[in-house]
Amino acid sequence: MDTLTLKLLSISNPLPLFFTLYFIIYLNAYFIFFRSWSRKSRPEASSCIISLAHGTPAVFLACSAILSDAARDFNSPNTPLQNLVLDYSIAYFLMDLLHYLVFYPSDVLFIGHHLATLFVFMTCRYVVYHGAFAILVLLILAEVTSLCQNVWTLASARRSDVKLAAKVYDFLSPPFYALYSVVRGFLGPYFVYRMVRFYVSGAADNVIPKWMWMSWVFVVFMAISVSILWISNLWIELYKERKMRIKMKVR
Repeated sequence: MDTLTLKLLSISNPLPLFFTLYFIIYLNAYFIFFRSWSRKSRPEASSCIISLAHGTPAVFLACSAILSDAARDFNSPNTPLQNLVLDYSIAYFLMDLLHYLVFYPSDVLFIGHHLATLFVFMTCRYVVYHGAFAILVLLILAEVTSLCQNVWTLASARRSDVKLAAKVYDFLSPPFYALYSVVRGFLGPYFVYRMVRFYVSGAADNVIPKWMWMSWVFVVFMAISVSILWISNLWIELYKERKMRIKMKVR
């Protein structure tokens, strides 16, 4: 375990520190890195930057937290490192929720998603103190595509006026869609199935109330369903775009 992680583990409540970190990154992105972008694109780009700061590090941290716990199971108590990763992610979702409330208050879908995700993370971290193994595996599955997705999103935002962005978008779309489809369409549902099978057996009822794990499963199920719908629409759009380009070349 590195020195920085040990120092963070020594802090009784690192959540405010993590939130401040994301807030500073967001402000720098909005007012410095993307100051030349349009007022419409700057908020989305800034959100992508804090997502980049969260996604890939969260995957590595979650993997480390899971592998370092020899007693890991769906009902095992959270370790200090697992709680640290949960705090790191809670801070991100709080910051991104603030972003949506300020710039996109009518985007009920994303606001609802963030609130539901925060409910899962915060109840696991601060209410039952168990089940982090399952939540962190789901976090890994959710964020393993983060790097590719955020670069794709940034390229998509500028592809109409920047040729390089258009090329990056075209290059990334097929592999990103494929990876996202495998993770959200197959690996995610399979892990949720294992999660449900364990909880239905009653093995976790003494540490995680039934209503709570059922609410976790419901939130994850809805998130996966929306993700599958989203990526399906993107595949359809990609097919239409490629078909249109072929027709234009023939002409």
